[in-house]
Amino acid sequence: MTATDGAGAVPPEGFLLLEDGTLFRGRLVGPHAPAVAEVVFTTNMSGYQEVFSDPSYNGQIVVMTAPMIGNYGVNAEDPESARPQVAGVVVRELSRTHSNWRASGSLAEWLGAANVPVLTEIDTRRLTRHLRSQGVMRGVIAAGSTPSAEALAALGGCPSMVGLDLASVVTTREPYAWGSAQHEFHIVAYDFGIKRNILRLFDAHGVRATVVPANTPAAEVLAMQPDGVFLSNGPGDPEAVRYAPDNIRAIAEAGLPMFGICLGHQLLGLSFGGHTVKLPFGHRGGNQPVKDLATGKVLITSQNHGFAVAGTEAEGITGAPALQVTHVNLNDGTIEGLRHRSLPIFGVQYHPEAAPGPHDAVLHFAEFLDALRSSRV
Repeated sequence: MTATDGAGAVPPEGFLLLEDGTLFRGRLVGPHAPAVAEVVFTTNMSGYQEVFSDPSYNGQIVVMTAPMIGNYGVNAEDPESARPQVAGVVVRELSRTHSNWRASGSLAEWLGAANVPVLTEIDTRRLTRHLRSQGVMRGVIAAGSTPSAEALAALGGCPSMVGLDLASVVTTREPYAWGSAQHEFHIVAYDFGIKRNILRLFDAHGVRATVVPANTPAAEVLAMQPDGVFLSNGPGDPEAVRYAPDNIRAIAEAGLPMFGICLGHQLLGLSFGGHTVKLPFGHRGGNQPVKDLATGKVLITSQNHGFAVAGTEAEGITGAPALQVTHVNLNDGTIEGLRHRSLPIFGVQYHPEAAPGPHDAVLHFAEFLDALRSSRV
């Protein structure tokens, strides 16, 4: 079915060109200027507004594998940040209408206001299979049926995700507070691209947060006398966030409990001697199976990452003997959780604050709360 724009007209032709030369033709809704970024796919069936506003997707064109997107519109309560973060969106069908009691507008209007193009009428199954077999790669969305010189030049100038520090792009510029001042515990949250629902859950668990820029020196954090420190999710190559490990080690030496999610988990691995590797096509979606090695239970988790801490369940975390593996991905065996052997520090690669259906992993917030209580004894 051919989508229409907000005025009811049939959108102009558009295309996605991948860096290996593969071309996908469709219809372009929104801005017509070329948009270039790494092209990734996510298997989420819903939650598209949360996906598109997640700072971890900054600098990426996101392919939705669900066949219809936009049918329940958008609202002001669900975004994970103040604006859409994606560089572009690719879908099979963009819903021409939306219906939901919470909706305040359409997806196309919301993305258009942020200058984010949507390429529709694409065989997203074929595109996803291509990215899964060849690996994610850079691409350009633009108007027309064939690539122009402008589009080719834009694609040629698109930087690789490897070596790219995007945490410094999306982080807050000034510290801010979140949660009631009456809460029992106070933490400092490093913002490498933090999602709002993480802060909402800390608030719900009786924890107020002071959110600080990604490069805040450890001395400033320790001067706030927090009960613990949180390391947030975020976009880009973790090894490019070179300013973080020294701060993390200094906080660890002070004995404060620390909890990291996604990029924060990866930075914990790097801080204690490990390294990260880029995955062929990453883990993005709401149905990733993760095994808890302590209990043998399998968690169904929401994930969004293209890098992973190097190591295996059998051999541990490469180069980081002070860390132990706590969780592994059952699809490819990659490390999904780690814990320091003697300090109150742990991290998970997946997103316990997300709710793709099951809430299997939300207990990690209670686990961090236990660490905050224990540190006061």
